[in-house]
Amino acid sequence: MAESPDPDKRMITANSSYPAHDDGGRDTSLERGLRILSAVAETGETNAKNLAAALGLPLSTTYRYLKTLRSFELVEEFGGRYLPSSRLSSWSGAATTRSHLLDVGNKFLRDLSTRSGRTSVLAVREGRNAVCLRQVAPDEDAEIAFRTYEVLPLDKGAGQRVLLAHAPAQIIAEVIAESRLTEETLLASLHRIRVDGFAYSQSELGTGANALSYPVTVRGEVLCSLTLAGRSERFGNATAASLKPVLLEAVEALRAELLEVC
Repeated sequence: MAESPDPDKRMITANSSYPAHDDGGRDTSLERGLRILSAVAETGETNAKNLAAALGLPLSTTYRYLKTLRSFELVEEFGGRYLPSSRLSSWSGAATTRSHLLDVGNKFLRDLSTRSGRTSVLAVREGRNAVCLRQVAPDEDAEIAFRTYEVLPLDKGAGQRVLLAHAPAQIIAEVIAESRLTEETLLASLHRIRVDGFAYSQSELGTGANALSYPVTVRGEVLCSLTLAGRSERFGNATAASLKPVLLEAVEALRAELLEVC
């Protein structure tokens, strides 16, 4: 398992939205609470130890503020991991967006699979994992298809790694620490995705399954990934290249749809 050199330092460096200390060199109580809330909201999933280290706060203080945020239903806790609550997500419009993705997902994927003849997948990031939100698969791909709401690793597969490439720095560091891939290999792959704008994978989650994926970005935020996949014997490099225009057209159509609700 590859070890990340300093995941907490990565988050501090990458996230410039956390305000600096006031002129007196100390945060007010409100500022500390808001910094913790901002860190949880931007990271998507983290633990108290990482929060304390990243924000320069005592662990006991961090737990105290997390307890208060939980009492106001702004943060949820599951097994020591803290996530933005559904209440907070609804304020930001995330719940509305997710609901809309569920509503329009089937139509977009059916149309995409009809045009391409391949499996189409709509996935979102949930903390350190991806979730298959919707999928349409032809009969010939039934054995390689995901299940709806299946939880997937972010470091394997085109659709999942597209989401990881645009995740907060702390999430990337934590995934690297748990991945069987080396840090150098995974970081190079994520850099290439950001440069190229898409990901292509071959037999990463299962033997004989290839995939091509693009992020769906609305107002600067990657909301989901849209993927075409199929058995490797009918989804090689040439096929992937020929399907890029079809997938990109679907990405733009979904983006336009989401712009109306985001």
